[in-house]
Amino acid sequence: MIYLDNAATSYYKPEAVAQAVADAIRTMGNGSRGTHPAALQSSRIVFETRELLSELFHGDGLEQVAFTANSTESLNIAIKGVIGPGDRVVTTVLEHNSVLRPLYELERAGTELVIVGCREETGSLDYDALKQAIIPGTKAVVITHASNLTGNVTDIRQVGTWCREAGALLIVDASQTAGVFPINMKEDGIDILCFTGHKGLMGPQGTGGLCVRSGLTVRPLLTGGSGIMTYSKSHPQVMPTALEAGTLNGHGIAGLRASLLYIKEKGIDGLRRREQALMRRFYAQVKEIPGIRIYGDFSQEDRAAIVALNIGDEDSGQVSDYLAEEYGIYTRSGGHCAPLMHQALGTVDQGAVRFSFSHFNTEEEADRAAQALREY
Repeated sequence: MIYLDNAATSYYKPEAVAQAVADAIRTMGNGSRGTHPAALQSSRIVFETRELLSELFHGDGLEQVAFTANSTESLNIAIKGVIGPGDRVVTTVLEHNSVLRPLYELERAGTELVIVGCREETGSLDYDALKQAIIPGTKAVVITHASNLTGNVTDIRQVGTWCREAGALLIVDASQTAGVFPINMKEDGIDILCFTGHKGLMGPQGTGGLCVRSGLTVRPLLTGGSGIMTYSKSHPQVMPTALEAGTLNGHGIAGLRASLLYIKEKGIDGLRRREQALMRRFYAQVKEIPGIRIYGDFSQEDRAAIVALNIGDEDSGQVSDYLAEEYGIYTRSGGHCAPLMHQALGTVDQGAVRFSFSHFNTEEEADRAAQALREY
């Protein structure tokens, strides 16, 4: 098997992640729900994981890190928690449905939604149009750090500057970049950072979260059990409990802690450069194949390790199935939950075949995938 679908979920995890989950299942109780050793063990793991995430993203402290099940939940909390009817919000065609659908819901309820386009030839964000759209009176800008289809990376720091000048909040979807690209919430001007644990962070599925700037209040999406203030009729407003209702995925968080320690030990820059080297090795070969059409801006020096392509007019699903059945090469085809990006690229009907790399992949795997496309 050659697994090249890491933009969907990282298949290869550090061995310590699996071990941490197994250990947690055997030893952890319910954190914040007791003072016996099993409960305290859970609380300690959760505490340390918050600490590691705040450190990784240069947030405002561990108490500003709330856990969720994935980026979709994080983005729903962030978007619906600070935007309402009558507000003006800006987003882009690069976005995943986990951003677009909550915004469409708000638009139907009276929110003004502005969607900024991209350059058709590369799928790159139209920065001039974005700058013009971020005007005073804009409540928030919701934007991806990297397209899950093209791999193009957004200049978040520049966007953050425009947001501060206009008095707008900046909500960032870091699904494709958390654990791979450096993110500094303070320097980038990020008010809410949404992430998932199972992609670049290499943690278990069912983990994710959001880091919230200190002083910003986000309305909770869920209310209920919290472990504190039992007799209050209202959900606690203190972070991170304000955005966490019910028992956390302690076993998954233990695995996420292990993956964060692995990233800290290996170094985020080295891991990213390895992924990018594999991506560019593959790209250099497939761009020479007759009939191949590749999407994205590969002049970007620092881009996500994604190559999305099509072979002539072949259906992307057929190509992806062929690669899996004949070569054991696993990719992602179709719409990638990025409808506006496919509309911009003209690939709504055909979709695209996405190859996405991990630092655990090898040069031989990249070469074999390129050869498979030559033989198609």
